[in-house]
Amino acid sequence: MSDFQPVSGFDLPRFAGIPTFMRLPHVPLDDPRLAQVQVGLIGAPWDGGTTNRPGPRHGPRQLRDASTMIRAQHGITGLRPFETVNCADLGDVGPNPADLQDTLARMTAFYARVRQAGVIPLTAGGDHLCTLPILRALARDRPLGMIHFDSHTDLFHSYFNGQMYTHGTPFRRAVEEGLLDPRRVCMIGIRGTAYDSEDRDFARSVGIRVIPIEEFHARGVTDVMTEARAIAGTGDTYVSYDIDFVDPAFAPGTGTPEVGGPTSWQALECARGLSGTRIVGADLVEVSPPFDPSGGTAFLGASLMFEMLCAIVTGMS
Repeated sequence: MSDFQPVSGFDLPRFAGIPTFMRLPHVPLDDPRLAQVQVGLIGAPWDGGTTNRPGPRHGPRQLRDASTMIRAQHGITGLRPFETVNCADLGDVGPNPADLQDTLARMTAFYARVRQAGVIPLTAGGDHLCTLPILRALARDRPLGMIHFDSHTDLFHSYFNGQMYTHGTPFRRAVEEGLLDPRRVCMIGIRGTAYDSEDRDFARSVGIRVIPIEEFHARGVTDVMTEARAIAGTGDTYVSYDIDFVDPAFAPGTGTPEVGGPTSWQALECARGLSGTRIVGADLVEVSPPFDPSGGTAFLGASLMFEMLCAIVTGMS
């Protein structure tokens, strides 16, 4: 039996022990065991890009605790990902809460070490700006495709008199920096009121496919995910999953909720529909514990991370 198996609830109650992601072993970046890790679960406890309701900096801790409920086998497919590849909790990126640019640099350096070790990162945010430094590390040599679940495109040029780095701008920066191939980017679930059409105009100008929520509901998960996989193609692809993609009736614990989204079941179906994609990294962002008193948002987030882990594993085979 591999040393990278999660602790079973039959051996230690889920409310006991030190919580790690999915009860996996903790393997820091300076641990010799890192050379054996294939998928690393990472916390990014930072929300310095948030423009309204803060709180996602506390997301990784709550997601770790909620993830102790994850078991070893997928309930539908029967996949046992922890027996297929070596998975571990690599700990948290240490942010500088007083300096945005320093935090971005720290995160890029952390993920560069993860990439150098040959580990595929699965990240729990943090706000959505966290994705930009991850992409800077993973896409250093070539632009990636991306499948993006969200209420918002996060393609705005700037906020507040020229602030270029917020959770509403990461993918504008990523396209400008050559980290994403816009023709291989699909954004799903976009909705809500808007300041203007600048973000969607930019998407059209560079070839990003935006699937608004009304189209998502009209077509259904299977059809939409078939198109998303086709857009991403067979190349290296990043997956970014903002929890506010889900309707706030099912995921209220987030800073920028938008009504009219998918149910928790549809949310899981979307993540399951990633199967077969060549995923080189993924994240689940914007879980905000201050707005999640029941813990239900975090448990959905942890469940989505398990679905994405299973999709990563199938794409590796």
